[in-house]
Amino acid sequence: MADALYPQLPSVDRLLQDAAVTPLVSQYGQRLTADAARALLSDARAHIAAHNALPGWTNDWPAALQQTLAERSASKLKTVFNLTGVVLHTNLGRAQLADDAIEAVARVMREPVTLEYDLNEAQRGHRDDTIADLLREITGAEACCIVNNNAAAVLLMFAALADGKEAIASRGELIEIGGAFRIPDVMRQAGCTLVEVGTTNRTHLADYRNAITERTALLVKVHTSNYRIEGFTSAVSEAELATLGRETGVPVVSDLGSGALIDMSACGLPFETMPQQILADGVDLVSFSGDKLLGGPQAGIIVGRANAIARVQKHPLKRALRCDKMTLAALEATLRLYLRYSQPHDQLPLRLPTLRYLTRPHSDIAQTAERLLPECRKVYGDSFHIDSVACLSQIGSGALPMNTLPSQALTFTARDGRGRTMEALASHWHAQPKPILGRIADNRLWLDLRCLDDESELLAALRAASEASWAGDGTK
Repeated sequence: MADALYPQLPSVDRLLQDAAVTPLVSQYGQRLTADAARALLSDARAHIAAHNALPGWTNDWPAALQQTLAERSASKLKTVFNLTGVVLHTNLGRAQLADDAIEAVARVMREPVTLEYDLNEAQRGHRDDTIADLLREITGAEACCIVNNNAAAVLLMFAALADGKEAIASRGELIEIGGAFRIPDVMRQAGCTLVEVGTTNRTHLADYRNAITERTALLVKVHTSNYRIEGFTSAVSEAELATLGRETGVPVVSDLGSGALIDMSACGLPFETMPQQILADGVDLVSFSGDKLLGGPQAGIIVGRANAIARVQKHPLKRALRCDKMTLAALEATLRLYLRYSQPHDQLPLRLPTLRYLTRPHSDIAQTAERLLPECRKVYGDSFHIDSVACLSQIGSGALPMNTLPSQALTFTARDGRGRTMEALASHWHAQPKPILGRIADNRLWLDLRCLDDESELLAALRAASEASWAGDGTK
């Protein structure tokens, strides 16, 4: 019987000549349409071989072809509902940009811009000049250097200032962050030799002083934002290191990481060291991220003394690590928001999504949960116990994972008591046009609402998902 089914399959040429397929060729192109047709024909042959029958979609080849092309052409970068409870989620792109930054990026993408052109001198300029004045005004730095992320900034500082020499760092600060980024490895790649001082839990100024030799090029401070050592501990401050650096003529650099440009405690958040403070303490160079607490695009920002920045700018790696015009435009627009709205602090969160999510009151999130709860019970109540539960959101994932904020979540617990049912629901939500991302913990599926912007959009997505078939072990 199968032999009689194969001849019923159309050829690729016949499909492409179908009047209903012609618009698809115009939309997606001849090559992609033909490739999709071949894939469908291959699937049909496999189905015949396995089931001795034609697949159901062969009743409407143009529709099947259209669906295949749409799926193949969809962007791999999907927008999602971030209900994981992590505000600055590394895997979800960290900070969401402000409208000002988005508009700035769109503008520079459409037209030629003065990326490296000095209008006053009518000659080539420097791309970092785009935001140099802004960073000088905000941080008090003499100069700045911008690269594509903070890991690149750290690598560039070490390579420019300590290649072939030694850099002294505390054992308690030899961190590893996501993606196996380790400070000792970065130093090795930069061509400098790490000199470890102190112990895991206690390092003293004398440890640095006693390690300095004629080969010492840097004293290094690294902020351990992704873990914490408590108890019998001691660490050396930037101010102490800067004093030692001035006495011995050794530059001091600090990898700050998170990049808070305002006093977070004034916004009701955990205090985070600011580059302004470290520079005032006398440190030569400070590096931090653009896409964490700063709330801008992915970038590595180095600020500090002009002579040290000049050495960094001249290093060959700078060209390999530099930012493009879109990043610089977004960063410039974000920094302008800081100048315009950082005083008083309550204005900036209205313009900067990261600060808006971080400072969102628990009472506001709880009210959102109470509004969504009865609607979710209507849709999913037959299969799940659904509750509004107080929880804790994380500020970040790779950075600041221990700093939490009170939040509220909708929790889904399978009535059949099976963990696989919740896993199936989570997978089903992941497969939606705009995936819904929560987390499974304590035998519940949690939707933390701290980062939810549009509750009506989420509710519509949950309803649409409930109407689609899914492998819920018989629960739906």
